[in-house]
Amino acid sequence: MPNPFSDLLETNGVLLADGATGTNLFNMGLMSGDAPELWNTQEPQKIKTLYKGAVDAGSDLFLTNSFGANASRLKLHNAEKRVHELSRVAAEIGREVADTAGRTVIVAGSVGPTGEIMEPVGTLSHALAVEMFHETADGLKAGGADIGWLETISAPEEYRAAAEGFALAGLDWCGTMSFDTAGRTMMGLTSADMVKMVNDLGDHAPLAFGANCGTGASDLLRTVLGFAAQGPERPIIAKGNAGIPKYVDGHIHYDGTPELMADYAVMARASGARIIGGCCGTMPEHLRHMREALDTRTMDHPPALEEIVDRLGAFSSAADGTDKENTPARRATRRSRRAS
Repeated sequence: MPNPFSDLLETNGVLLADGATGTNLFNMGLMSGDAPELWNTQEPQKIKTLYKGAVDAGSDLFLTNSFGANASRLKLHNAEKRVHELSRVAAEIGREVADTAGRTVIVAGSVGPTGEIMEPVGTLSHALAVEMFHETADGLKAGGADIGWLETISAPEEYRAAAEGFALAGLDWCGTMSFDTAGRTMMGLTSADMVKMVNDLGDHAPLAFGANCGTGASDLLRTVLGFAAQGPERPIIAKGNAGIPKYVDGHIHYDGTPELMADYAVMARASGARIIGGCCGTMPEHLRHMREALDTRTMDHPPALEEIVDRLGAFSSAADGTDKENTPARRATRRSRRAS
Protein backbone atom coordinates (compact mmCIF):
# COMPACT_ATOMS: atom_id res chain seq x y z
CA MET A 1 0.00 0.00 0.00
CA PRO A 2 1.30 3.51 -0.82
CA ASN A 3 2.37 5.59 2.16
CA PRO A 4 3.09 9.36 2.27
CA PHE A 5 6.42 8.67 4.01
CA SER A 6 7.63 6.22 1.37
CA ASP A 7 6.36 8.45 -1.44
CA LEU A 8 8.21 11.51 -0.10
CA LEU A 9 11.39 9.51 0.49
CA GLU A 10 11.27 8.23 -3.09
CA THR A 11 10.74 11.76 -4.39
CA ASN A 12 13.39 13.50 -2.26
CA GLY A 13 15.93 10.71 -1.89
CA VAL A 14 16.84 11.86 1.63
CA LEU A 15 14.57 13.29 4.32
CA LEU A 16 15.46 15.67 7.13
CA ALA A 17 13.73 14.61 10.33
CA ASP A 18 13.26 16.78 13.41
CA GLY A 19 15.30 17.41 16.54
CA ALA A 20 14.74 17.00 20.26
CA THR A 21 11.37 16.96 21.97
CA GLY A 22 12.39 17.09 25.62
CA THR A 23 15.14 19.70 25.23
CA ASN A 24 12.81 22.07 23.41
CA LEU A 25 9.94 21.57 25.86
CA PHE A 26 12.22 22.14 28.86
CA ASN A 27 13.15 25.46 27.27
CA MET A 28 9.43 26.26 27.15
CA GLY A 29 8.99 25.61 30.86
CA LEU A 30 8.43 21.87 31.24
CA MET A 31 9.77 20.78 34.62
CA SER A 32 11.93 17.72 35.18
CA GLY A 33 9.76 14.80 36.23
CA ASP A 34 6.64 16.12 34.52
CA ALA A 35 5.00 14.08 31.77
CA PRO A 36 5.46 15.96 28.47
CA GLU A 37 2.41 14.18 27.02
CA LEU A 38 0.08 15.99 29.44
CA TRP A 39 0.99 19.22 27.66
CA ASN A 40 -0.91 17.95 24.59
CA THR A 41 -4.11 19.04 26.34
CA GLN A 42 -2.73 21.48 28.93
CA GLU A 43 -0.43 23.49 26.63
CA PRO A 44 -1.42 22.67 23.04
CA GLN A 45 -0.02 25.92 21.69
CA LYS A 46 3.43 25.05 23.00
CA ILE A 47 3.24 21.64 21.34
CA LYS A 48 2.23 23.34 18.11
CA THR A 49 5.26 25.64 18.52
CA LEU A 50 7.48 22.58 19.03
CA TYR A 51 6.29 20.99 15.79
CA LYS A 52 6.33 24.24 13.83
CA GLY A 53 9.91 24.91 14.94
CA ALA A 54 11.07 21.80 13.11
CA VAL A 55 8.93 22.46 10.03
CA ASP A 56 10.07 26.09 9.75
CA ALA A 57 13.69 24.94 10.03
CA GLY A 58 13.22 22.70 6.99
CA SER A 59 12.32 19.29 8.41
CA ASP A 60 10.43 16.94 6.11
CA LEU A 61 9.22 14.90 9.06
CA PHE A 62 8.58 15.51 12.73
CA LEU A 63 7.74 13.29 15.69
CA THR A 64 4.69 13.79 17.89
CA ASN A 65 4.82 14.51 21.61
CA SER A 66 3.82 10.97 22.57
CA PHE A 67 7.11 9.25 23.45
CA GLY A 68 5.88 8.25 26.93
CA ALA A 69 2.21 7.80 26.04
CA ASN A 70 1.84 4.23 27.24
CA ALA A 71 0.04 2.78 30.24
CA SER A 72 3.21 1.93 32.14
CA ARG A 73 4.77 5.40 31.95
CA LEU A 74 1.56 7.40 32.34
CA LYS A 75 0.63 5.36 35.41
CA LEU A 76 3.40 7.26 37.19
CA HIS A 77 1.28 10.39 36.68
CA ASN A 78 -2.12 8.78 37.36
CA ALA A 79 -2.93 9.12 33.66
CA GLU A 80 -2.79 5.52 32.47
CA LYS A 81 -6.41 5.75 31.26
CA ARG A 82 -5.51 8.65 28.96
CA VAL A 83 -3.09 6.82 26.65
CA HIS A 84 -5.36 6.81 23.59
CA GLU A 85 -6.54 10.38 24.16
CA LEU A 86 -3.09 11.89 24.63
CA SER A 87 -1.69 9.98 21.66
CA ARG A 88 -4.60 11.07 19.47
CA VAL A 89 -4.29 14.74 20.46
CA ALA A 90 -0.52 14.68 19.89
CA ALA A 91 -1.16 13.54 16.32
CA GLU A 92 -4.08 15.92 15.77
CA ILE A 93 -1.91 18.93 16.61
CA GLY A 94 0.76 17.52 14.32
CA ARG A 95 -1.74 17.03 11.51
CA GLU A 96 -2.77 20.69 11.75
CA VAL A 97 0.84 21.87 11.53
CA ALA A 98 1.70 19.56 8.62
CA ASP A 99 -1.43 20.38 6.64
CA THR A 100 -0.73 24.12 6.81
CA ALA A 101 3.00 23.85 6.00
CA GLY A 102 2.62 24.59 2.29
CA ARG A 103 4.54 21.43 1.36
CA THR A 104 4.42 17.74 2.18
CA VAL A 105 5.49 17.11 5.78
CA ILE A 106 5.21 13.72 7.46
CA VAL A 107 3.62 13.38 10.90
CA ALA A 108 5.41 10.51 12.67
CA GLY A 109 3.76 9.23 15.82
CA SER A 110 6.47 8.83 18.43
CA VAL A 111 6.38 5.64 20.51
CA GLY A 112 8.99 5.10 23.20
CA PRO A 113 9.80 2.09 25.38
CA THR A 114 7.41 0.98 28.10
CA GLY A 115 10.01 1.58 30.78
CA GLU A 116 9.68 -2.03 31.94
CA ILE A 117 11.85 -5.08 31.32
CA MET A 118 10.25 -7.91 29.42
CA GLU A 119 10.14 -11.58 30.32
CA PRO A 120 12.09 -13.72 30.99
CA VAL A 121 14.50 -11.19 32.54
CA GLY A 122 11.73 -8.89 33.78
CA THR A 123 8.02 -9.20 34.45
CA LEU A 124 6.40 -7.58 31.40
CA SER A 125 4.76 -10.24 29.24
CA HIS A 126 4.82 -10.15 25.46
CA ALA A 127 1.02 -10.01 25.30
CA LEU A 128 0.78 -7.01 27.65
CA ALA A 129 3.55 -5.17 25.80
CA VAL A 130 1.73 -5.69 22.50
CA GLU A 131 -1.45 -4.37 24.09
CA MET A 132 0.35 -1.25 25.33
CA PHE A 133 1.91 -0.50 21.96
CA HIS A 134 -1.36 -1.20 20.16
CA GLU A 135 -3.22 1.31 22.34
CA THR A 136 -0.70 4.06 21.61
CA ALA A 137 -0.52 3.26 17.90
CA ASP A 138 -4.30 3.24 17.59
CA GLY A 139 -4.51 6.69 19.21
CA LEU A 140 -1.85 8.05 16.88
CA LYS A 141 -3.63 6.65 13.85
CA ALA A 142 -6.94 8.12 15.02
CA GLY A 143 -5.26 11.54 15.30
CA GLY A 144 -3.99 11.43 11.73
CA ALA A 145 -0.34 10.33 12.05
CA ASP A 146 1.09 9.23 8.69
CA ILE A 147 3.29 6.61 10.33
CA GLY A 148 4.31 5.34 13.75
CA TRP A 149 7.87 5.96 14.91
CA LEU A 150 9.35 3.62 17.50
CA GLU A 151 12.48 5.05 19.16
CA THR A 152 15.07 4.57 21.90
CA ILE A 153 14.47 0.81 22.19
CA SER A 154 17.11 -1.46 23.74
CA ALA A 155 15.56 -4.95 23.80
CA PRO A 156 14.70 -7.00 20.70
CA GLU A 157 11.69 -8.45 22.54
CA GLU A 158 10.24 -4.96 22.96
CA TYR A 159 10.93 -4.06 19.33
CA ARG A 160 9.08 -7.17 18.18
CA ALA A 161 6.15 -6.47 20.52
CA ALA A 162 5.87 -2.95 19.13
CA ALA A 163 5.87 -4.34 15.58
CA GLU A 164 2.84 -6.43 16.48
CA GLY A 165 1.15 -3.47 18.12
CA PHE A 166 1.55 -1.33 15.00
CA ALA A 167 0.27 -4.19 12.84
CA LEU A 168 -2.85 -4.55 15.00
CA ALA A 169 -3.50 -0.83 14.61
CA GLY A 170 -2.91 -0.98 10.86
CA LEU A 171 -0.27 1.76 11.10
CA ASP A 172 2.90 1.68 8.99
CA TRP A 173 5.95 2.46 11.08
CA CYS A 174 9.67 3.11 11.36
CA GLY A 175 11.79 2.01 14.30
CA THR A 176 15.12 2.93 15.88
CA MET A 177 17.17 1.57 18.76
CA SER A 178 19.79 3.24 20.97
CA PHE A 179 23.32 1.87 20.78
CA ASP A 180 24.65 3.48 23.93
CA THR A 181 26.69 0.69 25.54
CA ALA A 182 30.07 0.40 23.78
CA GLY A 183 28.42 0.08 20.39
CA ARG A 184 25.57 -2.13 21.58
CA THR A 185 22.11 -1.49 22.93
CA MET A 186 21.74 -1.82 26.69
CA MET A 187 20.44 -5.36 26.12
CA GLY A 188 23.41 -6.34 23.96
CA LEU A 189 22.35 -5.93 20.30
CA THR A 190 24.88 -4.85 17.69
CA SER A 191 24.15 -3.05 14.45
CA ALA A 192 24.39 -6.36 12.57
CA ASP A 193 22.01 -8.00 15.05
CA MET A 194 19.44 -5.29 14.41
CA VAL A 195 19.54 -5.72 10.65
CA LYS A 196 18.89 -9.43 11.05
CA MET A 197 16.08 -8.83 13.55
CA VAL A 198 14.35 -6.36 11.24
CA ASN A 199 14.61 -8.76 8.31
CA ASP A 200 13.15 -11.56 10.43
CA LEU A 201 10.02 -9.49 11.18
CA GLY A 202 8.67 -10.26 7.72
CA ASP A 203 5.27 -8.66 7.13
CA HIS A 204 5.56 -6.74 10.43
CA ALA A 205 8.87 -5.11 9.47
CA PRO A 206 9.26 -1.31 9.59
CA LEU A 207 9.43 0.90 6.52
CA ALA A 208 12.83 2.13 7.73
CA PHE A 209 15.08 1.36 10.68
CA GLY A 210 18.11 2.78 12.39
CA ALA A 211 19.58 4.38 15.48
CA ASN A 212 18.73 7.34 17.67
CA CYS A 213 20.05 9.00 20.80
CA GLY A 214 23.04 7.07 22.21
CA THR A 215 26.21 8.82 23.30
CA GLY A 216 26.94 11.30 20.53
CA ALA A 217 27.05 11.88 16.80
CA SER A 218 30.35 10.03 16.29
CA ASP A 219 29.15 6.80 17.88
CA LEU A 220 25.87 6.96 15.99
CA LEU A 221 27.63 7.28 12.63
CA ARG A 222 29.78 4.27 13.44
CA THR A 223 26.57 2.32 14.07
CA VAL A 224 25.08 3.56 10.77
CA LEU A 225 28.18 2.31 8.96
CA GLY A 226 27.58 -1.02 10.69
CA PHE A 227 24.02 -1.12 9.33
CA ALA A 228 25.14 -0.24 5.81
CA ALA A 229 27.82 -2.96 5.85
CA GLN A 230 25.03 -5.55 6.06
CA GLY A 231 23.49 -4.36 2.78
CA PRO A 232 19.96 -3.84 4.14
CA GLU A 233 17.03 -3.41 1.77
CA ARG A 234 15.23 -0.89 3.97
CA PRO A 235 16.24 2.77 4.35
CA ILE A 236 18.47 3.63 7.32
CA ILE A 237 17.60 6.27 9.91
CA ALA A 238 20.22 8.37 11.74
CA LYS A 239 18.99 10.55 14.59
CA GLY A 240 21.95 11.45 16.78
CA ASN A 241 22.33 13.68 19.79
CA ALA A 242 23.73 17.17 19.41
CA GLY A 243 27.05 16.36 21.01
CA ILE A 244 27.63 15.08 24.53
CA PRO A 245 25.50 16.12 27.53
CA LYS A 246 27.21 18.18 30.22
CA TYR A 247 25.86 19.59 33.48
CA VAL A 248 26.23 23.38 33.36
CA ASP A 249 24.73 25.84 35.87
CA GLY A 250 22.10 23.38 37.04
CA HIS A 251 21.01 22.32 33.57
CA ILE A 252 21.93 19.61 31.07
CA HIS A 253 23.63 21.21 28.08
CA TYR A 254 24.59 19.47 24.83
CA ASP A 255 27.85 20.74 23.38
CA GLY A 256 27.15 20.02 19.71
CA THR A 257 27.11 23.24 17.68
CA PRO A 258 24.87 23.80 14.65
CA GLU A 259 28.01 23.58 12.51
CA LEU A 260 28.90 20.18 14.00
CA MET A 261 25.40 18.88 13.32
CA ALA A 262 25.64 20.11 9.74
CA ASP A 263 28.82 18.05 9.32
CA TYR A 264 27.09 15.11 10.97
CA ALA A 265 24.14 15.32 8.54
CA VAL A 266 26.36 15.26 5.47
CA MET A 267 28.43 12.39 6.88
CA ALA A 268 25.29 10.46 7.88
CA ARG A 269 24.06 10.61 4.29
CA ALA A 270 27.46 9.49 3.02
CA SER A 271 27.40 6.63 5.55
CA GLY A 272 24.17 5.30 4.08
CA ALA A 273 21.39 7.03 6.03
CA ARG A 274 18.39 8.36 4.11
CA ILE A 275 16.38 9.77 7.02
CA ILE A 276 18.56 12.12 9.04
CA GLY A 277 17.65 14.12 12.11
CA GLY A 278 18.77 14.99 15.60
CA CYS A 279 17.87 13.69 19.02
CA CYS A 280 18.62 15.14 22.48
CA GLY A 281 19.91 18.71 22.41
CA THR A 282 18.97 19.34 18.77
CA MET A 283 17.23 22.69 18.37
CA PRO A 284 15.70 24.43 15.32
CA GLU A 285 18.98 26.27 14.75
CA HIS A 286 20.77 22.94 14.42
CA LEU A 287 18.12 21.77 11.96
CA ARG A 288 18.48 24.89 9.82
CA HIS A 289 22.20 24.22 9.44
CA MET A 290 21.54 20.54 8.71
CA ARG A 291 18.98 21.48 6.03
CA GLU A 292 21.38 23.86 4.34
CA ALA A 293 24.23 21.34 4.49
CA LEU A 294 22.14 18.55 2.96
CA ASP A 295 20.95 20.88 0.20
CA THR A 296 24.32 22.43 -0.69
CA ARG A 297 27.10 20.02 0.25
CA THR A 298 28.18 16.63 -1.05
CA MET A 299 30.41 13.85 0.22
CA ASP A 300 31.22 11.15 -2.30
CA HIS A 301 32.53 8.47 0.04
CA PRO A 302 31.55 6.85 3.35
CA PRO A 303 33.64 8.54 6.03
CA ALA A 304 36.52 6.62 7.56
CA LEU A 305 36.42 6.29 11.33
CA GLU A 306 39.37 8.67 11.61
CA GLU A 307 37.47 11.25 9.58
CA ILE A 308 34.44 10.97 11.88
CA VAL A 309 36.64 11.55 14.93
CA ASP A 310 38.38 14.48 13.27
CA ARG A 311 35.09 16.21 12.38
CA LEU A 312 32.74 15.18 15.18
CA GLY A 313 34.88 14.13 18.13
CA ALA A 314 36.13 10.92 19.70
CA PHE A 315 34.11 7.74 20.06
CA SER A 316 32.98 6.87 23.57
CA SER A 317 34.42 3.34 23.25
CA ALA A 318 37.25 1.76 21.32
CA ALA A 319 35.06 -0.83 19.60
CA ASP A 320 31.68 -0.77 17.85
CA GLY A 321 30.35 -3.72 19.82
CA THR A 322 30.79 -6.32 17.12
CA ASP A 323 34.18 -7.62 18.30
CA LYS A 324 34.07 -11.02 19.96
CA GLU A 325 35.84 -9.68 23.03
CA ASN A 326 32.93 -7.34 23.72
CA THR A 327 29.99 -9.74 23.81
CA PRO A 328 27.79 -9.67 26.95
CA ALA A 329 28.84 -13.21 27.84
CA ARG A 330 32.53 -12.38 27.51
CA ARG A 331 32.11 -9.19 29.57
CA ALA A 332 30.31 -11.16 32.27
CA THR A 333 33.14 -13.69 32.32
CA ARG A 334 35.71 -10.95 32.74
CA ARG A 335 33.75 -9.42 35.63
CA SER A 336 33.47 -12.82 37.29
CA ARG A 337 37.21 -13.37 37.03
CA ARG A 338 37.97 -9.95 38.48
CA ALA A 339 35.63 -10.64 41.42
CA SER A 340 37.23 -13.99 42.25
